[in-house]
Amino acid sequence: MEKDQLEEFRKILQSQIDGLLKEAGKTVSEMTDEKTNFPDPTDRASLESDRNFELRIRDRERKLIIKIREAMERIDEGEFGICDSCGEDISSGRLRARPVTTLCIECKTEQERQERIG
Repeated sequence: MEKDQLEEFRKILQSQIDGLLKEAGKTVSEMTDEKTNFPDPTDRASLESDRNFELRIRDRERKLIIKIREAMERIDEGEFGICDSCGEDISSGRLRARPVTTLCIECKTEQERQERIG
């Protein structure tokens, strides 16, 4: 892959990390806000349910940040855009849709087919 394409993907990945970290910061500040103390048990239960949902989302985003950092490491190591399974180049269209991917569309399709069978 050409150097300018790699830099474009690095910018995309960094932008994703920045956005995810910004959202995580908002979540932390909202959860420490004292105005959310409700005396009514139903309101408290609703708030806790909302917080649990928010935390599950943030946990998924935390895992995505790890994948993004791994993708940036692959850029540094010259391995970005190469399928882990077959060693072929991953199409730029697939990388634009999911820059953290490590499998080409054919290998990912086969992996999903095997998961359905197994």
